[in-house]
Amino acid sequence: MDDVVAASGMSTSAVYRYFASKDELIDATANEALMLVRDLFSRLLATDPLPTPRQTIEALTRELHQRSEHPRYDLSQIVIQAWGEALRRPELKERTRTFYREALAHLTELAQRWTVGGQLPADADPEAVAAVLLTLMPGLIVTHQLVDSASADTLIRGLAALGATPPDAEGDPTSGS
Repeated sequence: MDDVVAASGMSTSAVYRYFASKDELIDATANEALMLVRDLFSRLLATDPLPTPRQTIEALTRELHQRSEHPRYDLSQIVIQAWGEALRRPELKERTRTFYREALAHLTELAQRWTVGGQLPADADPEAVAAVLLTLMPGLIVTHQLVDSASADTLIRGLAALGATPPDAEGDPTSGS
């Protein structure tokens, strides 16, 4: 909390007026980060025409870069800290788990719609596609913070090498959107 007080430039009493404890501060920042990701999925699902798998990966990487471009308020760092706190605090763990289950449901819906729209093979397993994309999200954040950011194009080329290229709107796995 001392670091927050110093970084904010506010008095200790002013900070404690908003957050009674470190846990309240962590909860508020974790909720904000989760809300932003939830909003991204809502926008993707509401977009017409529906973004392709490739465009979805591009949107995930673009969102990460936008949320981490301000070094003094990098939400990707906050997310990593919130994951650690979720392991320590059962109520935060359950809230985080609920969020990721909702994200998985949104991604499953996207994959189902891609299958119906012909952007994925008819026999594609939407839940498996959603699981890959959900698993990709924390990896993007960790890689961004600890290695080097991976671009959407790099991820798509890697998926292509594994035989899992997300097609673009025309179904050409090698063209960039």
